[in-house]
Amino acid sequence: TRLARFGDNGGMNTPAKPRRPASPPPSPPAAAQATATDTLIHNLGMAGLIPFVGLMLLMWVVNAEALPYVALSMVCYAALIASFLGGIHWGVVWVRQSGAPGMPPLTHEAANRHLWWGIAPSLLAWPGMLMPEYAALPWLGTLLLGCYMVDRKLLAASGLGHWLTLRFRLSGVAALCCFIAA
Repeated sequence: TRLARFGDNGGMNTPAKPRRPASPPPSPPAAAQATATDTLIHNLGMAGLIPFVGLMLLMWVVNAEALPYVALSMVCYAALIASFLGGIHWGVVWVRQSGAPGMPPLTHEAANRHLWWGIAPSLLAWPGMLMPEYAALPWLGTLLLGCYMVDRKLLAASGLGHWLTLRFRLSGVAALCCFIAA
C-alpha cells in the first residue's frame, strides 16, 4: 500500500524513515554481571561448608548409636566434594577448548594435565569410602588439601588464579573439619 511505502506525512510523497527494531532492554554492565556471579560463587562455596561444619559438630554431640551414621555422612560428603574438585578441571578444558571469548585454547600438554588430574580426586577418594571413618576422614582431609595444592599450579597456569583465595579458605575449613571429626 501507499502508506507502507510512504509514511503518513500529510500526503507528501517522501519515503518514510525506516523504523528501528525495538531494542532489547538494557542489560547490566559486564562488570556488574561479573560481580554478581562472583558473589554467587562465593556464597555457594561457603554454603558448601555447612555440611562439613554441621557434621563435625554433630560428631561431638550425638549418641553412640548415631555416631557411625554421622561419620559415614561426613566421609561420603568429603569424597563427593573431592570428586567435584576434580570435575572442575574437565570444565576448564571444555571451556578453553570450545573457543570461549577471551580465553585461548589450552596447549595439548596443559589439557592433558587437567584431564588426568580431573579423574585423580575421584580415584583417590574411593579408598576413603572403603576405610573405617577414623582412617577415612584424615585421608579425605589430606586429599582436599592435596587438591588445593595441585590447583594452585594448574588453575593459576590456566588464568584462573583469582579463585585460589576462595579455594584456600574452602579447602582449609573442609580439611580441618575432617581432621577434627576423626
